[in-house]
Amino acid sequence: MNSFMALAFQEAQEGIDQGEGGPFGAVIVKDGEVVASGHNEVLKTNDPTAHAEMVTIRKASAKLKAFHLQGCTLYVTGEPCPMCFSAIHWAHLDAVYYVTTKREAAAIGFDDTLITEIILGKQRDTIPFVHTPHTEGQKLLNRWRSSLKHKLY
Repeated sequence: MNSFMALAFQEAQEGIDQGEGGPFGAVIVKDGEVVASGHNEVLKTNDPTAHAEMVTIRKASAKLKAFHLQGCTLYVTGEPCPMCFSAIHWAHLDAVYYVTTKREAAAIGFDDTLITEIILGKQRDTIPFVHTPHTEGQKLLNRWRSSLKHKLY
């Protein structure tokens, strides 16, 4: 285990000891230096998105003043869930290293199988997502596109 992953494990242990969330820690590294580290804070913040990866991506983005994290590597104790997987791609991280698998996490109650199966079309979603088209939607998109302040990400 390298020193960055060891730090991710220290973060996870801190989160466990403080009762702040699940047993997950993460570290983002750029050019061999730690940019940010964090652990799961779901219970601390009552934020279901406060997974270790999300917390750490937010910290790194704030520190680097960038919404793209090219040149950065994520070290995380557990295999990322679908939400974190998406955030990793939105952040444009270069690589992700993890230790425990989704199957191992599911064995202790952190099971994201339903979400993955819904995404893959293997399971029907139990939450209705209802498309309600309206002309205002296109007006909003066009307003953003014509704004001098718009910037793609």
